[in-house]
Amino acid sequence: MGSAAVAGPLTQAVTGPGLPSLPFTALPFTAAEQARIAQATALPRDFTRPQPFEALAGGAGTVAGAAAFSSPLANLPPGEGLDFRGGQALFDRGWVSAPASTIASDGLGPLFNARSCLACHPGGGRGAAPAGPGDLPAALMLQLGVPDPAAIEGYLTAHPDPVYGRQIQPLGLPGQTAEGRPRVAYDEIAIPLSEGESAALRRPRYELAEPGFGPLDEATVISPRIAPGLAGLGLLEAIPEQAILALADPDDADGDGISGRASLLPGPEGQPVLGRFGWTAAQPTLQAQIAHAFAHDIGLSSPLYPEGHGDCTPVQTGCRAAPDGGDPEQDGFEISATALDLVTRHARHTAVPARRDADAPEVLAGKKLFHDTGCAACHRPAFVTRRLPEAPALSFQLIWPHTDLLLHDMGAGLAGGGAGASGQEWRTPPLWGLGLARALEPQAGYLHDGRARTLLEAVLWHGGEAAPARDRVATMPASDRAALIRFLESL
Repeated sequence: MGSAAVAGPLTQAVTGPGLPSLPFTALPFTAAEQARIAQATALPRDFTRPQPFEALAGGAGTVAGAAAFSSPLANLPPGEGLDFRGGQALFDRGWVSAPASTIASDGLGPLFNARSCLACHPGGGRGAAPAGPGDLPAALMLQLGVPDPAAIEGYLTAHPDPVYGRQIQPLGLPGQTAEGRPRVAYDEIAIPLSEGESAALRRPRYELAEPGFGPLDEATVISPRIAPGLAGLGLLEAIPEQAILALADPDDADGDGISGRASLLPGPEGQPVLGRFGWTAAQPTLQAQIAHAFAHDIGLSSPLYPEGHGDCTPVQTGCRAAPDGGDPEQDGFEISATALDLVTRHARHTAVPARRDADAPEVLAGKKLFHDTGCAACHRPAFVTRRLPEAPALSFQLIWPHTDLLLHDMGAGLAGGGAGASGQEWRTPPLWGLGLARALEPQAGYLHDGRARTLLEAVLWHGGEAAPARDRVATMPASDRAALIRFLESL
């Protein structure tokens, strides 16, 4: 058996030749625009009706229904639709081992979690959570890290496991020794609620069964992750950096109990860059996030991760010696710069689903409770994206992601994978599309590891900075809890 999951700091760095630069040149807002933005993104005071344009969660690019997760932004210029579909074909493609009859599809592994992006993101949505010990959905990934006690505060804090690398790959090509099988067991926790109600939470216990290369390092932390949905990633990338940093309050200077901090990553020439993607905001751009997934989940090299053996460590000699799919026609990579750009364009221009029933009385009541309870302190409703002449579909859009993209201490109950010294920090996840998650994947779970089977369970797992809000939900009248959940389902 491998070691069980323990709490501790854990995050992953971008490797390869260096962090990519942000993809677009932005024009500054005028003073008049800044005034309009402040008005449009201000927290609401009137909860008797929806806010203007609130139903258009993704701005002018919003698409109705669950099809949004695999559809282009509605305002995408016609000439860019071909690139979107080309990237989608690569996203859906099942990769094979090298050498193969075509260089466009080979390079899988040698060790891997899945053969395609689609396997982890069904329909472009979030992945399925494991149901129990015998279940191993492709969307579950066990990230690994050895905490670094000498890490610079505010930066990345973990090294790879010396044998297994950055994550467990449970699958291998013929002749390769797979790293083992992630296994989860759940302990039930009863949570009392008001009016005699109760909720049952699942506390997961993870381990590495059948480890192929011996036990994990004693200091290694296991951090499970479920693949999130793709909705609106390009719009999140287009939020002005200063708008995110303005919400940070790492020392809780205003005394409201919320102390979100920006994820700062070491960038070129030692200058920090803002992380905003992944469960711990450990990647600065979509291209970096996608290249990381290709390298670690599928085992495909790219300009950002040039090693053809993926996450295999020097200890895994068979994996290191296996043939790879790098080809001179692709600059020696298994994913060429052109192909990586196409997949990035696809993810960047994937739409956001429209709000449903935003004007329903129960939804409006739940929205007021969302704000009164304190949820909006981290799940900030609205932003306006940067002016981007090179990306008109993403430019100057009023969007409603319900996130601040900051790291927050979520308490000991969710510890074991954050980006700070305590291992309890997680990026506030966007909530748009939340109510449609199970329209794409009936077994989709909530939170970073899918442990929550319902939205109420997800709320009740909140601790740390969110503990007061969680307690208000537990003690509010049952009808109010139902209205709050109804609001979340409308997003």
